[in-house]
Amino acid sequence: MMQEQAELLALDALTFIAEDTESFVAFLRLSGLEKETLTRHAGDPAILGSVLDFLLQDEKRLLAFCESRELNPDRPARARMCLPGAEYLQNL
Repeated sequence: MMQEQAELLALDALTFIAEDTESFVAFLRLSGLEKETLTRHAGDPAILGSVLDFLLQDEKRLLAFCESRELNPDRPARARMCLPGAEYLQNL
């Protein structure tokens, strides 16, 4: 997967998260972002990486996203590896 594809998937994941108030508030709290900052910088690859990190932390949320988009459940994890911060994840 190329970075551009990963970014598009992460933007779609952000839309999915934002559609659920509880998930969106949880994402903002965990990321430390304010809604306005997220709105202005939603396309930033580092922020998109954090979106996928959040999605991948909860299997139920991940599976709901993948089902709603008819995606293979491993696709968000593969996308995550194309965005900033993935080098840290590989060393865990």
